[in-house]
Amino acid sequence: MKSLNRIMFVTFITSVLLLSAYAKAHVSKGEEQLTNAKERITSVLNNYISGSSFNQPEQIVDAFHPQARLILQSDTRSFWPVKVDEYASWFKKRNQGEFNGRIGEVLSIDVENDIATAKVEILIPAKKRRYVDMFLLKKIEHQWQIISKTAGVESSKQNGERILFIVSNAHFHGELEKPAGASFSELVSAYHTFKAHGYTVDFVSPEGGAVPLAYINTSDTLHKQYLYDEDFMYALKHTKHPEQIKPENYKAVHYIGGSNAMYGVAENKAIQAISMEIYEKHQGIVSSVCHGTAGIVHLKTQDGNYLVSGKRISGYPDEWENPKAAYYQQFPFQIEEIIKQRNGNFIYAKRNTSHVEVDGRVITGQNFQSSEEVALKIIEQLKATNRTAP
Repeated sequence: MKSLNRIMFVTFITSVLLLSAYAKAHVSKGEEQLTNAKERITSVLNNYISGSSFNQPEQIVDAFHPQARLILQSDTRSFWPVKVDEYASWFKKRNQGEFNGRIGEVLSIDVENDIATAKVEILIPAKKRRYVDMFLLKKIEHQWQIISKTAGVESSKQNGERILFIVSNAHFHGELEKPAGASFSELVSAYHTFKAHGYTVDFVSPEGGAVPLAYINTSDTLHKQYLYDEDFMYALKHTKHPEQIKPENYKAVHYIGGSNAMYGVAENKAIQAISMEIYEKHQGIVSSVCHGTAGIVHLKTQDGNYLVSGKRISGYPDEWENPKAAYYQQFPFQIEEIIKQRNGNFIYAKRNTSHVEVDGRVITGQNFQSSEEVALKIIEQLKATNRTAP
């Protein structure tokens, strides 16, 4: 009987393991198919965006099914059905390949088997207009196509200038099982400030995709607003991979803190290259808050010097850490210590107060309370630069 019980137990455990492996393989395959579908849909939507932004009617037509319908609106008509060929023909009258001032971006995609919905933002800063395009797509004969589009329009002060937020993918502190994440406070404070002043914010992480979040307070009005903002959370779930980033599109990089900022960002060569190209080639700003300052310690200028050398830098000071804690033992370096080693002047103020250091085009803050002020200092400098530009 004991032998039989052992056999039954082993059989049960084996079955569980096999089912678990099957489930993981099935989920993995499903995730891969979903990712592939979203990539193909993004390509279709980009045909529409590029075609309508650079006066390429052929690209527009390629994105749509021949029998698709566009439901648009004008100053005199709230319901305006338009055929694809008619819509594309409007762009034939303009200079082919020339940018016409439309700035498009995919905000979200939702896939269900062979159908999908998508949301695209179109900004026309010169006219102070923002369009939101809603699409219905279908996979027809192995090819995704737009079968319907409608759009709404509103006045907007978005200027088309972009800020790049850098976040970490690390879920845990080093080899520990102690969770780590990007500071939600720092994310929403800076994001809200930039958006309120007309800037577009993109997110990049070393691996791309979803990032872990920390310090979410659903009783906080701003936290609650963005926690339930579908476009904002979609962007954090689908952060861009460094290969997708074009540095010339950005006015500033902003390193977000949270305990996971200590891992995977500072040493990432692709992100280093993006930040320094924005800073040196395009005269942009490098900024950070709290533990996000860890991300800038390895940055070097073209002459081989560390970016922090000779500069006033703020961030989360070593004094505020618990040196006996297990999490602290996992840190690859101490922020304050390494900045001092690299001839930086590390400055901070009292706990739980905002403190920001501005040294040329390097702007840093000591804690999450400094997030809004750092964003405002960046905006102030960008506006001053725009005023003095020839």
